[in-house]
Parts: sequence; structure tokens; C-alpha cells
Amino acid sequence: MKVLVTFALENEFAPWRAMHEFRAEKWSEGSVEVANISSVEVGVLLTGMGPHRAGVAASAVIWGDYGSIAACISSGLAGALRPEYRVGEILAAKSIYSQADSPERLVACSAPLVALAASHGAVVANRFHTADQIAGTAGEKRALGRESDAVEMESFEIVREALAFGIPAVAIRAISDEVDESLPIDMNRIVAADGSVSVPRVIGEVAKKPQAIPGLVRLGRNSKKAAESLANFLDSYVAILARNSESLRVKATVSVS
Repeated sequence: MKVLVTFALENEFAPWRAMHEFRAEKWSEGSVEVANISSVEVGVLLTGMGPHRAGVAASAVIWGDYGSIAACISSGLAGALRPEYRVGEILAAKSIYSQADSPERLVACSAPLVALAASHGAVVANRFHTADQIAGTAGEKRALGRESDAVEMESFEIVREALAFGIPAVAIRAISDEVDESLPIDMNRIVAADGSVSVPRVIGEVAKKPQAIPGLVRLGRNSKKAAESLANFLDSYVAILARNSESLRVKATVSVS
């Protein structure tokens, strides 16, 4: 069976990449990195940050290959919006909200995929919030936490794209920053045109705010911890998918609000 897993950035994928021999391939019109894990052919797609980029990248892979993809997992890191979620904790979303001005504002993840994640230790979150900007302050995160459990920037578009082609999909994320933690610099200023993190822009922001260095070191350390936790979870999760492949035949539906 084939499973598509998406990450926004290389650093989110790096610990999992180190655990296997991934090889470059083409799935449909998209470039993925493929490894065979527990009898599952896993294709990892790096989308870049942001909902639009994620949707376009996922579409390029899915549209010509949807008949052979058994499941789609939107993965990576997320910011906690509730105080009970700690760095490194794995969350699986029941639904995902988009702040974009669109007729579709809410998608429901595949219930069997969420249940399998929960059976393996993930915390089931009622809702992820897919934002078009990085929520950088504790105040912003607390406000979003009135309706959602975690904030990220890609899952809504990826899951919606998969569901449109009848592919069961779920968002599974690791917490990299807690709700009361403000990010040390304006992270929106360091995103390059292709959705990657621009090192020169990071250096420029640090030059303007050198007192941010300890916070950046802490964020890097926490992000690494979260990515490693996520890699270990995904590695065994795909094995569970292989053993429960029949449940993937249950199609998730799109909810509209």
C-alpha cells in the first residue's frame, strides 16, 4: 500500500529521513522521497510553508496517482493553543478549520485514521487551525485557543485535496511551542518565496534583535525534540495502517460551515 505524508519543511522531516533510506521519485507530477516502512510504500512530500503552497504541492502528487494512494497524512510541527499540550506531544485532529475566506471552512479527518492514531498514543484534538500567517505571540495563540487546539499552516488544504479524491486523510502534528510561549522573532519575516526558512533573513532579524538569540536556541531545541517524537510516532503508525488497511476503505467526508 502507498501512503502520502506531507511536511512543510526539511527540519520537520529530518529525523524520520535519518531512520530510513529514502529515495527520490515522481508520484504523478510531484517530487517525493520514498521509503518502504513495514510493508508500506511511504512517499514524503515537502510542501513549503503556507496553505496555498501546500494545496498546490499536494494536488500535483494526488491528482494523477489518487487511485493507488491508500491514505494521506498531513504532518509536521504545530503550536499549542491549550495549556495542557506540551512540547513533543503528538496530536491527531478530528477536524481542521481554515481562516481563509472560502465557502469551505471546516474539513473532517478520517475517523478510522484518527482512531488508529489514538490507539497508538496520540492525543485526539477536536480542531486544528490552519493559518495563513505564523501565530507568533502568546496572545494570538490564546485567542485562537477559544476554538482550536493547535495552529499550523498546511493541513486544511492538504486534507481537503485528499478528500476530494476519496483518499482518507488525517492531520497528525507534534507540538513545538506551548501556548504561553511567544516566538523570539517575527517568524513571518523569515519565510522565503518558496515557503522555506531563509537563513539570511533569520540573520537579519537577529541583527536587529540580538536579545532573541536565547529564545531561538530554545525554539530550535524544542523543534528538534518535537520532530524526533513525530518521527518515532509515524514510523510505528504506518505499520498500524498496514495491519488495518481495510479500515482505510471508509471514506472521510468534507464538512462545510
